[in-house]
Amino acid sequence: MACRLADSMFLFMGPHQRPTGSQKIGCFSSPGLCQLKWESLLVKGVKHKRCSIPSRGTRFIQAVAVPVAPPSEDSADCRKQIAESYGFRQIGEPLPENVTMKDVIDSLPKKVFEIDDVKAWKSVLLSVSSYALGLLMISKAPWYLLPLAWAWTGTAVTGFFVIGHDCAHKSFSKNKLLEDIVGTLAFLPLIYPYEPWRFKHDKHHAKTNMLNGDTAWHPVWKEEFDTSPFLRKAIIYGYGPFRPWMSIAHWLIWHFDLSKFRPNEVKRVKISLACVFAFMAIGWPLIMLKTGIAGWIKYWLMPWLGYHFWMSTFTMVHHTAPHIPFKSPNEWNAAQAQLNGTVHCDYPKWIEILCHNINVHIPHHISPRIPSYNLKAAHKSIQQNWGKYLNEASWNWRLMKTIMTVCHIYDKEQNYVAFDQLAPKDSQPITFLKSVMPDHA
Repeated sequence: MACRLADSMFLFMGPHQRPTGSQKIGCFSSPGLCQLKWESLLVKGVKHKRCSIPSRGTRFIQAVAVPVAPPSEDSADCRKQIAESYGFRQIGEPLPENVTMKDVIDSLPKKVFEIDDVKAWKSVLLSVSSYALGLLMISKAPWYLLPLAWAWTGTAVTGFFVIGHDCAHKSFSKNKLLEDIVGTLAFLPLIYPYEPWRFKHDKHHAKTNMLNGDTAWHPVWKEEFDTSPFLRKAIIYGYGPFRPWMSIAHWLIWHFDLSKFRPNEVKRVKISLACVFAFMAIGWPLIMLKTGIAGWIKYWLMPWLGYHFWMSTFTMVHHTAPHIPFKSPNEWNAAQAQLNGTVHCDYPKWIEILCHNINVHIPHHISPRIPSYNLKAAHKSIQQNWGKYLNEASWNWRLMKTIMTVCHIYDKEQNYVAFDQLAPKDSQPITFLKSVMPDHA
């Protein structure tokens, strides 16, 4: 249960709902189908249009499917309104059932799969230099500027994770031994064991948004939520105010337990764990010897928390939205999950540079073999060929509010039910977030 909870807590989802009104309609079009979900079309004293914008604290109720051919202008307007409500730039049309992953991969230019050693090592140089600059900033900054220095350094060290991420996907170098060495070294400052993460992450790519299959992101099960008052409170805080750091729980529980790995994986897992423990045994005492425990907090812990903020935030934005369902294995479709069920999000330019474009995430889920420096070119091709099916956003507070306050508990019909719908008395953290988080898109 603890493992399941930690994995749940690392799933970040939730529709933001606007503060006016009480109706909720989700409208999505596909060839021959416009599907409407709503609870109420009427609010006292307000006359509503055919497609309205969702609002907080309401339920989805499935309506009858209304056939249209081709998808109507109204359905496009409906998606546009809901996208605005959630904080998205675009909500994609559902992908037709007959589209396969091979169709999407074959549409990509061959050059986006090519490994370029010069570009790969430039990314290493960028991360090392930006991280070194961050440490220098921490050492020189007055106390009131330390948060800015920590933000830079935490973002820079996230670039190390992306380099290790490319190595794990065999998209960093043609020399596979070199990839494993670089990946292991890149993960060390993060205290991340490379091989355990790689084994679990491969399963995430193989079964993205599959219930009981995806090793990284999934909603909370209602059975978990109802297990005990203590667990319920922990889940509410984990999926609420602590959500941008819940990757820490996922890291701790998933990557250090040998029983979670197959016998043929254990040897490599032990090597990675030995490297991590050696770094902790040597690196941490050296930091404390030079700067004391306060220095360990200042130079390592705070940037590490900054890294986990991005790790958690990137992940929840990539794989969480009120209109993106989790499917059982017999209903799951790979192309729908990877193309239509993964979110592209633009961040400020400096974040994109330091994190090597990891947020250009849809092509990475189409093929993990695409190096990070080719993701933008791959995304441009996908936009040209499959653009109407893409979910896209620019980072904004409304998007985060959506994820953190509504997408919580799995529901087959609604996708998600918010905590405060099922347990309003226990959901003060969610109520607090709704009241204090900005609503700017």
